[in-house]
Amino acid sequence: MDILSEAFRWLNDPLNWTGRRGVLELASAHLLVSAAAVGLALLVALPAGLWLGHRRRGATVGVVVANTTRALPTLALLTLLAASGWFGNVATAIACAVFAVPPILANAVTGVGGVDDDIRDAARGLGMSGARVLWSVEMPLATPLIAAGIRTGAVQVLATVPLAALVGGTSLGTIVVTGFATQRYGQALAGGILVAGLCLAVEGLLALAERGVAPRGLRALDRAAAADSRAAARTSAPRRRRAPVAAPPATGSNGAASNGAAPAP
Repeated sequence: MDILSEAFRWLNDPLNWTGRRGVLELASAHLLVSAAAVGLALLVALPAGLWLGHRRRGATVGVVVANTTRALPTLALLTLLAASGWFGNVATAIACAVFAVPPILANAVTGVGGVDDDIRDAARGLGMSGARVLWSVEMPLATPLIAAGIRTGAVQVLATVPLAALVGGTSLGTIVVTGFATQRYGQALAGGILVAGLCLAVEGLLALAERGVAPRGLRALDRAAAADSRAAARTSAPRRRRAPVAAPPATGSNGAASNGAAPAP
């Protein structure tokens, strides 16, 4: 509880938010490094994923090769880059870009490769070339999956960029590393809370953007499918039968129950 209260005291101190190496400056650097890493990953993974998904040959091998990069820890890659003379935010952007390639590549391949064959054949029947089929038909239909891959890669990068502080970089991880170095563990916890909050905020914004870039036709189909599933669930639900209610016994003129027998003399 002492560390938690110390973390909240650190977060409530205005001097920790402004000025040089304040939270605002470190958060801006954190976002810039993350944007550079995601942009670099997009330059490599998105064209390769679209091409492999369109060809439908070699897609599995490409995804497997990309996923092997996940076996290499980001910290180990940062150490190798630092040993080669690459320090700071540049090394962090390169290492995080390698980490962001697999989800972007896999979702691009899956999205484009999952387009129905009948749709492809119809587009070719209209005289479209292969490139036009990719850009005008396959890519719009694959947009939701591609956006989901970018969102996953971006959030992973945001959570990994704090390691930049270990190789001389600038990010919110500087707060964590400084807290551990000075044995101010409340400050380290405050830095972790800031990183988690930033990841959640960016995740929410990218989720809204993902819904916004989806074609209207796909959104209408999703709404129709959801409505059909709800209607099917209502119709398939077993109806409860009401328990039979016993009829009240008939009474005679004197208030006695009548069961059809003649009254006693």
